[in-house]
Amino acid sequence: MARPKPAAFEKVKVVAENRRARYEYFLEDFYEAGIALTGTEVKSLRFGEGSIAESYAEVKDDQVFLVNANIPEFSHGNRHNHEPKRPRKLLLHEREINKMRVAVGREGMTLIPLSVYFNPRGRAKVELALAKGKKLHDKRETEKDRDWKREQGRIMRERG
Repeated sequence: MARPKPAAFEKVKVVAENRRARYEYFLEDFYEAGIALTGTEVKSLRFGEGSIAESYAEVKDDQVFLVNANIPEFSHGNRHNHEPKRPRKLLLHEREINKMRVAVGREGMTLIPLSVYFNPRGRAKVELALAKGKKLHDKRETEKDRDWKREQGRIMRERG
């Protein structure tokens, strides 16, 4: 008997989303990771500021870091405000980190953040995906499929 599919991660408030990732990459495995943040970073995220458009995650010395994610300085922060593009440690189980290290070691695999959100308990989380880059012809195929699905919807609506 097939295993039941796990439920999607519970996202109460999505702060940042990488919408381009599904177009640029084939997404394989999904992970939910906590982020080690300072106080002003959390406040900035709660105000809905932040971007993960050009960011990625990397495995270094049994730890995973979110690199190039932009969380702007908090407007009411003092001189101890955070650095906007610093690498941020992601909190994962050791077993998950080992799986990621093996997969990234293979050809063409990378760790892409899909979204930053707050879970029902109010903790900041990152949804990560192990991904393989698409070639140009794969991207065209994706666009063709999306356009055909849209056209199918139009035809079905017209015919009732």
